[in-house]
Amino acid sequence: MTDGDADGPEPETIASSYGVASDPSYAAVVPPLYLSSTYAFAGYEQQGPYDYGRAGNPTRDMLAKALAALEGGAGAVITSSGMAAIDLLVGRLRPNDLVLAPHDCYGGTMRLLKARAGLGQLRVCFVDQGDMREVGRALEDRPALMIVETPSNPMMRVVDIAALAALAHEAEAKVAVDNTFLSPACQRPLELGADLAIHSTTKYLNGHSDIVGGAVIAADPGQAEELAYWSNAVGSCGAPFDAWLTLRGLRTLYPRMRQQQANAMSIARYLADHPAVSKVYYPGLESHDTHGIARRQQKGFGAMLSFELEGGVDKVRRFIEAVKFFTLAESLGGVESLVSHPATMTHADMGEEARGRAGIKETLLRLSVGLEAESDLIAGLQCGLAAC
Repeated sequence: MTDGDADGPEPETIASSYGVASDPSYAAVVPPLYLSSTYAFAGYEQQGPYDYGRAGNPTRDMLAKALAALEGGAGAVITSSGMAAIDLLVGRLRPNDLVLAPHDCYGGTMRLLKARAGLGQLRVCFVDQGDMREVGRALEDRPALMIVETPSNPMMRVVDIAALAALAHEAEAKVAVDNTFLSPACQRPLELGADLAIHSTTKYLNGHSDIVGGAVIAADPGQAEELAYWSNAVGSCGAPFDAWLTLRGLRTLYPRMRQQQANAMSIARYLADHPAVSKVYYPGLESHDTHGIARRQQKGFGAMLSFELEGGVDKVRRFIEAVKFFTLAESLGGVESLVSHPATMTHADMGEEARGRAGIKETLLRLSVGLEAESDLIAGLQCGLAAC
């Protein structure tokens, strides 16, 4: 199988079989891994499809084509990390260009944008993208790029991609949506009007917590070519072995997401009824503020959720020491369940003021729900909550 299009196979088929039995040399069923950094020319001025690994690699290109097909894009670029994917977009901007970003975006994204702005390489404005009046006022300054993160990390706020894209395009701004939390299995931003979809492929696309990578998928062929040019120019490309592992992980994306979000829904309901928990943030719950938007634009609610404990930060320490089956670690999206404390881990660099505006309290914990048995995961949470 090679390419997917409007009349082609379903996304599940693309994910599970892209590149299968396409090896031209030995008819290997599994696509081979090409590690070579350089490629032979047939003769003087007879360059083949590949010449140097930074500019192109067959394994990396296969993953790029698979992700473009899954997101419904014209092309994709594979980068060395999710942050490299975002920097590939903002690094091309001019000094006076404005970036609109969510006020509650991932801490690494906020750190990067502030650092670039601090060097005078761009301007940045953090806005509540759930408040269309605030967005409208910010768009009066004619930004070059709007970065959207939905659901947000770690507060799980869902914003209306189609509405934001329409407003941004009126102001002639490009729209890039970080789709890491949901993957194309649950959400396809380009279908909703976004120009670009961003991924940390480290997370759900790979799914096994054994690579670091990123990707940008463009709706427009010209934009895809421009991104490929800049990736080669700045050397942000991903490693072939990481691309091969991500392609392998992609084979099980859809069944993994189905099971993980089923586990997450059960856990969210359990936590919502527990007396030691003051608030649960999961768009799948009807009580969630943006449940309606999530139902409209997503194909599932994902496997990420956050919750606040009753009491102070001492309860967080007790919970972390007693919980079972959830490993205290950063990152997300693997087959194993993880728990993190955003205020001291993933969002520590934001600073107390920015965390306060985003609603990230010291008692907030974030869960990445894996593939373990639902009963074991709930029992493991019971151990942690009992200690609170």
